[in-house]
Amino acid sequence: MKLISLNIWGGRVYKPLIEYVKQLNGEIDIFCFQEFFSSPISKFNNNGTKTDIYSEISNILKDYYAFFAPTFTGYDTNEKVDFDLKFGQATFVKKSLNLISGETVFVYGQYDITPSIFIPGIKDGLDLPRNIHLIKIKSNNKNYLIGNLHGYWTPGSKNDTPQSISQMEKVKEIFDNFNGPKVLCGDFNLHPDTKSVKILEEKMKNLIIEYKVTNTRSKFYTRNEKFADYILVSPDINIKDFSVLDEHVSDHLPLFLDFG
Repeated sequence: MKLISLNIWGGRVYKPLIEYVKQLNGEIDIFCFQEFFSSPISKFNNNGTKTDIYSEISNILKDYYAFFAPTFTGYDTNEKVDFDLKFGQATFVKKSLNLISGETVFVYGQYDITPSIFIPGIKDGLDLPRNIHLIKIKSNNKNYLIGNLHGYWTPGSKNDTPQSISQMEKVKEIFDNFNGPKVLCGDFNLHPDTKSVKILEEKMKNLIIEYKVTNTRSKFYTRNEKFADYILVSPDINIKDFSVLDEHVSDHLPLFLDFG
């Protein structure tokens, strides 16, 4: 099975992103996307995010089961809006695969609880809920668990927080309770040497470390921190190929995994 994990940055690099998804349509079995918006209104917000990017990409990937796992509603990434706008992860699974189930589990907070929101100029005004979207697939008489995570974030830092540590303990518990091959991917918003990431490495292989990856950010990301995105696998996953792809369709680079 071939998997792509990518934070799409809300669709800010819109045309190249759409063309890239069209190019991969049918070639990739599982897409795990982060930072998606869904809305009945189609428009570009002031910061360049696309309000209905979920429905647009769903219309391209028609031969895939489509899942949207929203974390909150009513805001884009830096301002309140006056229409129904949901934010979260999107997972697409090719219909030719034997899909068992899809499930959303909150690992920090709960849906639509937004006690504070990031506003430009406020350094620490963010405390948003986070979930993991889980799919189970049967292949070659084995049940696989795939997790799509967009991790807890605070402005300007990829270091541990009490929230990120608690979040990863919950993620680890979910994966420990599944008996079978497992893949965890997404934008964790963490540096590799954090305790939060180390929690996951207790029973899973961190491919960012194993393949000596030095950067998961594209040319659109201008800050110094070059880590955010990860794929971790259980030891019983057969890795055929893993790479960070040089495709600049977001401020993140796509992560590719071919596994069985």
